[in-house]
Amino acid sequence: MRIIPAIDIIDGKCVRLTKGDYNTQKTYNENPLEVAKQFEDNGIKYLHLVDLDGAKASKIINHKVLETIASKTNLTVDFGGGLKANEDLKIAFNSGASQITGGSIAVKHPAIFETWISKYGENKIILGADSLDNTIAINGWQEGSNQKLIPFIQNYQSKGIKYIICTDISKDGMLQGPSLQLYSKILNTCNSKDNSIHLIASGGVTSIKDLELLNEIGCEGAIIGKAIYENKITLKELERFL
Repeated sequence: MRIIPAIDIIDGKCVRLTKGDYNTQKTYNENPLEVAKQFEDNGIKYLHLVDLDGAKASKIINHKVLETIASKTNLTVDFGGGLKANEDLKIAFNSGASQITGGSIAVKHPAIFETWISKYGENKIILGADSLDNTIAINGWQEGSNQKLIPFIQNYQSKGIKYIICTDISKDGMLQGPSLQLYSKILNTCNSKDNSIHLIASGGVTSIKDLELLNEIGCEGAIIGKAIYENKITLKELERFL
């Protein structure tokens, strides 16, 4: 299972929110590159970079942070937040993203998102399936939708999506463990011999035991955020796990 630390960006700084609430913002480092290099120095190969300003503004904003990290580390970066138009996508890839995550656009403009899948392929485009009470939330989780989580995933699975980041918003930043039952249900429902998904769990990871359990149920990756910044999981522990 891939270990994917998260860096969330507001005003160019490394921050964390709780349950996606911008009023809970806590700044951990004013230099995201410094944080990314710490990850890399401890054997990490992947990074989940989120433009929270972009998610709120519905357009990419912090692409310079992406460009700096991509050009000054060897981390494989997936980037999300504010990717709502073809131009945003071009900026993200030109700034060094290896993959991009589309959530809101997959709900509001499915035709555009489907062209991204067909143009760039299953290894470049990740479906962001962030949910609260099994219903998809969008625009930095500031807005709900009428889309149910598993049918939403299955629909895009039929369009060629393989990589899915699923965040249970109720767990995000709470440091109370991930949604193991939810992820098991997704994997059991959506995986078949002929059509399997790469599910990346996000939200609530608090311990190495959580990572072991996510690995056991079949998650392809796990995103870790606040647990690292609050020293619930040390980078040395992650290095040993890897």
